Amino acid sequence: MTKVWGLTGGIATGKSTVSAWLKADGIPIIDADVIARIVVAPGTSGLRQIVATFGSDYLQADQTLNRHKLGQLVFHDPAELARLTTITTPLIQREIKRQLAAYRAQRAPLVVIDAPTFFEVGYLQSLVDGVLVVTTTLPRQRERLMARDHLSIADAQARIDRQWPLARKVALADVVIDNDGDITQTRQQVVKWLDATKK
Repeated sequence: MTKVWGLTGGIATGKSTVSAWLKADGIPIIDADVIARIVVAPGTSGLRQIVATFGSDYLQADQTLNRHKLGQLVFHDPAELARLTTITTPLIQREIKRQLAAYRAQRAPLVVIDAPTFFEVGYLQSLVDGVLVVTTTLPRQRERLMARDHLSIADAQARIDRQWPLARKVALADVVIDNDGDITQTRQQVVKWLDATKK
């Protein structure tokens, strides 16, 4: 029987690092961020719906989605973000379920659904046996996000504010990975969880 775990956290908390470690350990990862890009690639119904809703100004010269420009719009306006998620959420949900069914058919012992908005989207909790939350302090999160995406404090905070507070996610977690300290300490927590899960 396939065990399914959700992996989440806040933006720039280190979730992707944990996901990469699990993938390196041979754990199948269903990555919602990767799927979110696939469903709005050129030629998809997702991209056509976005252009119909927001306009062709959000396309780049090569006809790919201008994710940065769209991000500037939606992360500062909840109504615009809601319009975008109405388009993308059903497409992402369908692909996650398709990949999960494929891994179950292969009898994979453990599958991880990696999703930054795991709790926010509302449908993923029913698909998993447990949830792993990667957390850090707000100042560390903001600092990492500003450095990673070259954002101002205001832009970084706007993106953080569009997700649930980390404390709320931690309260719903089955396992918490604290990524506020040394990377080695974080890795040890992941290994401990993996060992316990495999048993």
